[in-house]
Amino acid sequence: MFLNLIKDAIKSLGEYGDEKFIKESEYADLATTIAFKIAKEKNLNSKEVANEIVDKITPIGYIGKIESVGGYINLFANYEFLEDTIDVILSDNNYGALGLSGNVLIEHTSANPDGPLHIGHIRNSIIGDTLTRIFIKAGFNVRTHYYINDMGRQMAITVLGVEKFGLPDKKPDHAIADAYISANKLLESEPELEKKVEELMLKYEKLDEETAKKFRSAIDKAMDGIKETMKKLNVEHDEFVWESDFIRSGYVEKILKLLDSKNLIKKEKAWIIELEGFDKEVVIRRENGTSLYVTRDLAYHLWKSENFDRMINVWGADHKLYGAQLLKLLEILGIKRPEIVFFEFVSLPEGRMSTRRGKFISADELIDKVKEEAKKIITNREFSAEEIERIAEAVAIGAIRFDFLKVAPEKPMIFDMSKALDFERQTASYIQYTYSRACSILRKSDEEPEFSSELCEKPERELVILLSKMPFYVYRVVNEVRPNLFAEYMLSLASKFNEFYRDYPVLKAEDELRRNRIAIVSAVSKVLKIGLELMGIPVIEKM
Repeated sequence: MFLNLIKDAIKSLGEYGDEKFIKESEYADLATTIAFKIAKEKNLNSKEVANEIVDKITPIGYIGKIESVGGYINLFANYEFLEDTIDVILSDNNYGALGLSGNVLIEHTSANPDGPLHIGHIRNSIIGDTLTRIFIKAGFNVRTHYYINDMGRQMAITVLGVEKFGLPDKKPDHAIADAYISANKLLESEPELEKKVEELMLKYEKLDEETAKKFRSAIDKAMDGIKETMKKLNVEHDEFVWESDFIRSGYVEKILKLLDSKNLIKKEKAWIIELEGFDKEVVIRRENGTSLYVTRDLAYHLWKSENFDRMINVWGADHKLYGAQLLKLLEILGIKRPEIVFFEFVSLPEGRMSTRRGKFISADELIDKVKEEAKKIITNREFSAEEIERIAEAVAIGAIRFDFLKVAPEKPMIFDMSKALDFERQTASYIQYTYSRACSILRKSDEEPEFSSELCEKPERELVILLSKMPFYVYRVVNEVRPNLFAEYMLSLASKFNEFYRDYPVLKAEDELRRNRIAIVSAVSKVLKIGLELMGIPVIEKM
């Protein structure tokens, strides 16, 4: 609906309706800064230009009023827009859908299978999964990939650890981490075992059957545990793609031939590419003939480009240099390039994490801790033991997902459990509780909603305008690839509804006014539910 308002604003402004200059505003439903641009170009007074534009135009469509204030041109929606907004929300089972199309691949999480997911990894998972949900809502045909790094030194060390120490009886990804950590300690005391690690790497790349069984067995165990953790967090993948598959399929050989055809490779003992603008050269084949991660990743992206219209990678900030090199190589080769969402890492009070040294908080540990804390908060309420368990889990998953989501990906964050569970502000719990409050009002009412914009006071009008913006924020996330924008929108909607609930009685209001406010509550309830689902946060009707 808000997108329609923007379209009408553009039409009503005629030759002045440049979409780039039409913005959201706290002083109007929309505002345009076009007068400032014209004034600067023609050396005129911006207020006079704005006044002249307003005098020339007539509101059309959903635009009810246009005014000039200090050079800004403010636009306000009419009654029809408010009424259509409520009508569409209450009648449209797919509210927020944009009807877009195209095949999109979102690759996310892709943590090395040498141990459990830790709190750094799950920021990746939550960003990627939320993008997936919102892109699907927008209408795209979306596939999600977990790219399993089954080759290279880390996995060879893991296999060595399993051979030397076996696996303890615990969740399989945690058992694999024990083997990996023990193997690293062993290599520090017995460096001659590095030859064994290199031998495992070489044999695996050469597709030695016995070695492949060892790698597959260890990786499958790790992935079983990782998948179990992701399921707890409401994260799913359509496909788990193995890095080594691109050697078997011939795509690595294709990439090497493409690079060679561009005369990019300097063939010495190793095969090297010197990229203009980068200090560090890129090695694409080792002296022993084995490929490197970048070679296989180029092959993966060649395959992606052949099968998808749009590709999105969610990567940690420590991949920025590598990402720039990859994008440059893809550009040179004429291969479609992915969009990369870089996210900064999650810190602990005691500092950075390291799987190799065993210093990390696993996602499993985090989920359990947050759930126990949520139980303490909920236990005082009138719920059965079974309800407490169910609600505590929903609150815990919501707290984790929202806390990791609401911070812009490019900003570092510290996870604080007590703040994440705050029912008052800035949390999933606050939004979940707001939704349950709306549900409670509706349960106590047996009347049909009947909305009339003429009965709305200013705060109620502002709430309806905010409801109309949900599809607009789906649109923004799809275009800007920043899911935190949607989290911010949901917080503002929950806050605005609670202000409405505080100041405007619903069930105690008189007849026509009561039905009008029940319509607003019904619309808020529906949008909050859709929004929570798009963020992968459990929806709770009673809290």
